[in-house]
Amino acid sequence: MTSAVFPKAKERSLGAGLDLANADVRVMLVLSSYTYDSTDEFVADLGAVDNGRSAALGSKTLTNGVFDAADSTLNATAGTASNALIVFIHTGADATARLIAYIDNAVGLPFTPEAAQTCPIVWDNGANKIFAL
Repeated sequence: MTSAVFPKAKERSLGAGLDLANADVRVMLVLSSYTYDSTDEFVADLGAVDNGRSAALGSKTLTNGVFDAADSTLNATAGTASNALIVFIHTGADATARLIAYIDNAVGLPFTPEAAQTCPIVWDNGANKIFAL
């Protein structure tokens, strides 16, 4: 699988339904048992694949259709193989937390963290940053 922006996120952004600049955007480390599904729309749709979440991303920018933010960290919840990161809008409830992007081709993925390991999230400094539309 190649990294992708979830289709429903594209649909909402084209209809002015996503405000990434002002939203509480976070990142989830995903267990290798998850297979990307373009019909997933909310965190609750993913099933039991969460292996840790970041705090809100800081210093977000949206320039020429490219989304970027400051590097971050998360703490792995289990010492289990993990193969991707999912960017999502945190709402406090997984049923309404909208999925934004699936990233499986970042440096260091896949890997197996130790339980409670602090995992750095270092975003690409190339042209596409976190993702580009």
